[in-house]
Amino acid sequence: MTQGIEIDEIPTPEQPIGLVASAVTAFVGRTLRGPVNAPVTLHSFADYQQVFGGLWQPSPLSYAVEQFFEHGGQHAIVVRVVNGAAPPTITLLCGTETLTLAGLAPGTREFLRAAVDYDNIGDNEEDRFNLVIQRLRVPGSERIDAQEIFRGLSVEPTAQRFVGTALLESQLVRVRGRVPALRPDATAHPGARVSVGQALGYVSSNPDGDDGSPLSEYDVIGSGRSATGLFALNAVEHLDFVHIPPLSRDEDIGPSSLVVASRYCRDRRALLIVDPPAHWTTAEEAIHGLRELNFSSPDACMFYPRLLVADRLRGTAQVFGNGGAVAGMLARAEEQRPVWDISAPEPELLLRPGTRLACNLTEPERWRLAANGINALHVVRSAAPVRLVPRTLAGGSSAAADWGYIATRRFGLFVLNSIERGTRWVVVYHADRNAWQRVRRQVSAFLRDLGEAGAFPGAEDGKAYFVITDERVNTARDTLLGRISILVGFAASRRGEYHTYLITHSTAGSTIKPVAVNALDSFWTHDVLREPEGDYVPMLPRGGDALPGWAG
Repeated sequence: MTQGIEIDEIPTPEQPIGLVASAVTAFVGRTLRGPVNAPVTLHSFADYQQVFGGLWQPSPLSYAVEQFFEHGGQHAIVVRVVNGAAPPTITLLCGTETLTLAGLAPGTREFLRAAVDYDNIGDNEEDRFNLVIQRLRVPGSERIDAQEIFRGLSVEPTAQRFVGTALLESQLVRVRGRVPALRPDATAHPGARVSVGQALGYVSSNPDGDDGSPLSEYDVIGSGRSATGLFALNAVEHLDFVHIPPLSRDEDIGPSSLVVASRYCRDRRALLIVDPPAHWTTAEEAIHGLRELNFSSPDACMFYPRLLVADRLRGTAQVFGNGGAVAGMLARAEEQRPVWDISAPEPELLLRPGTRLACNLTEPERWRLAANGINALHVVRSAAPVRLVPRTLAGGSSAAADWGYIATRRFGLFVLNSIERGTRWVVVYHADRNAWQRVRRQVSAFLRDLGEAGAFPGAEDGKAYFVITDERVNTARDTLLGRISILVGFAASRRGEYHTYLITHSTAGSTIKPVAVNALDSFWTHDVLREPEGDYVPMLPRGGDALPGWAG
């Protein structure tokens, strides 16, 4: 569900639905430093190094992000998660007492310092002071990553610029404990370390930061109510792929976390990239292990085997999960072939030169893995006359025809994401039947343009999709409750079959439900659509009239 709709501009009926940006990949896990439970957008590994500190041996996520960008990824979102980590503190003298500032970001690599002065503070304003907070790249250096200046702070609790309240706006520190009655001493006192080219002296943070313990599954999944761990991604507008790297070099993500993560991806209309467990060292072990894992989902995919990659920190080749590299290859493939161009051949997913597989696979093993829903990685182009098409974990050879494959699943998610975002404006006019027709024409135009771009190659002429917004899906009760629904169906790969969804907008947010309609040949005279669970949503009958949303 999309929470809270905000409408900045009401489009005209001719305004097209924008194409949702693709290849946005989210990573959740442990990092060397950086903000906690706060999604950060990155466009290069240099961005990652600046915010999260670069490669770190206890952090599989750092290697996954590096591999993501090396394999063609361009848009990553990283959520740092910790387990018992503590931030460094800064101790400022206030006469015989102290004012303690605690960093917001925990860890031993958070290097902070503070300076206090009384510039432009009146002699009669003995409670006031100015404060400068800096984050350094390296302790003792002048390489400043971030700086904040707070002028005219006060130690008086009733003052408008009370230090405890004013620092709530800081992105670096908070006040910890009691604020003394005396203001902090100026730091430019005899013996204080003075920065080059500045008159201020600085007090460095104490060496009390703590990186915490290795992550647990509870840490990476987090809490929906508190928006921590995986659920910190609720603040992100759009996702395409989600990857949770192994908890450590020796501990994989467990099946319970995979279930929660796949359901989260289902609700966010994204695809979960799952690393194969480290103990699957042969194709036979992978096939047997997946059966024992008993995990299947059209919203997840897995590639095998793991990768043998040069570890720049250890100076040797090490085995790593492949999720970061897979996310990068999938992102690169969507740039080479738009997600909606189903009729075009899929680009072959190839690892970058220099990357090796943890174990070699024969061609029969690749086909057996594919039959069970596991994709085989390649370092060179396949010489086989028939190329395997990447699959989801929907259930191997027993999966549904469309959602068993990554390309068609991604296309379906793309269509739904684009329509949901592009039609939010209609909630403002939920009771206006003219707006119902406007949004129907808007969605129909979007689907028609996709069809012309090759999106529905197997559809019957004139029946590639349908859009319904009238009384059959919008009752009087819906109008009273301030919501409006759009019934959308688009052609599946099997001739005569459709993927059908009910998109509902309200001021509280948007929802998308898969629904099953009656057989299309007789749908014209039926007045119900059925949800997969068996519930029925009543629609007003239209007799034998043709549905106005049919188009091709």
